[in-house]
Amino acid sequence: MNKEVKKVVLAYSGGLDTSIILKWLQDKYNCEVVTFTADIGQGEEVEPARQKALQLGIKPENIFIDDLTEEFVKDYVFPMFRSNAIYEGEYLLGTSIARPLIAKRQVEIAHITGADGVSHGATGKGNDQVRFEMGYLGKDSTLTIIAPWREWDLDSRESLLAYAREHNIQIEKKGNKSPYSMDANLLHISYEGGILEDPNAEPEESMWLWTTAPEDAPDKSEYIEIGYNNGDPVSLNGEELSPATMLATLNKLGGKHGIGRVDIVENRFVGMKSRGCYETPGGTIMLKAHRAIESITLDREEAHMKDELMPRYAKLIYNGFWFAPEREMLQAAIDKTQQNVHGTVRLKLYKGAIYVVGRASEASLFNPEYSTFEEDDVYDQKDAAGFIKLNALRFIIEGKARKK
Repeated sequence: MNKEVKKVVLAYSGGLDTSIILKWLQDKYNCEVVTFTADIGQGEEVEPARQKALQLGIKPENIFIDDLTEEFVKDYVFPMFRSNAIYEGEYLLGTSIARPLIAKRQVEIAHITGADGVSHGATGKGNDQVRFEMGYLGKDSTLTIIAPWREWDLDSRESLLAYAREHNIQIEKKGNKSPYSMDANLLHISYEGGILEDPNAEPEESMWLWTTAPEDAPDKSEYIEIGYNNGDPVSLNGEELSPATMLATLNKLGGKHGIGRVDIVENRFVGMKSRGCYETPGGTIMLKAHRAIESITLDREEAHMKDELMPRYAKLIYNGFWFAPEREMLQAAIDKTQQNVHGTVRLKLYKGAIYVVGRASEASLFNPEYSTFEEDDVYDQKDAAGFIKLNALRFIIEGKARKK
């Protein structure tokens, strides 16, 4: 028995699936639908979603299209990169970090419009259903959540197309349509499905949309300098840039030089393994640069503890716990470490690789008087003998005991 819902805010892309969901919500729940389309730098026009929604009978005042690119990078991507978060050693969490922002804005629109429900187009097999719904529940647990893929019997591409024809939903026919399921935002683009469902099949070169093949990248390297303040990149080659502009510019630079491709099999939160390919050119550069500036500005134990916490933090984001108190607790600790992470990092980009060639900071803890191999007046090398002996004391005691 479906719970009675009067008005639902739908995360709406304007594509076939969410257009079908829009009509299905109207029919199944006999409710008013509010569409929300988020521009988070996915590289596609979002205004056509307005026209599509109008064609499907949505009132103009119930159509929301918001540019969230700056908020996305400033309040979601940058905090995540302060932690150097990376899931299972390779994934830079491009899809994971976008979902909580969309969910938060959906809830806000529900409050603005007086809606009592929210809906999304994520399937019952993936991680996104968890991420969306954890966001909804974290922001307003009184809203009814409708997940059509877990309710309807439209379980194939053919059944979706038949439903669209039956209800006069326009099916846009695009030439050379990609065989992959793709998701894009300003941080990354992902590819799943098709031949990628065989983890032993190499994707064809034409699949990659953002990055030049490393072997086809420029034969001449390019040097860039990123300026940091409180752990965030704030300038590129001396020019101050907004968060979204910074990421967009690094995407172009990384893409030009074939940087940021990964092909991985990851463990989904719902239980199965999934093979996916990702392009994250700007994020890959930011991760390398951030670790470089931290290498001279963080205390040793502070840096090591951050590295120990990072997998837990990355897992929380991957699994949809962005608004959880434990993620916020970790974020507070991470942000505390960034108070002295200022300075510049010089990088060389060349054929898919990033080389750190320089790092400088007024807050640097690198002291050449102590680390030099030449003569110095500040370090007595004889002190090391006692240091080693005290650290080895338990070995010495154990060794004597075992001889007995």
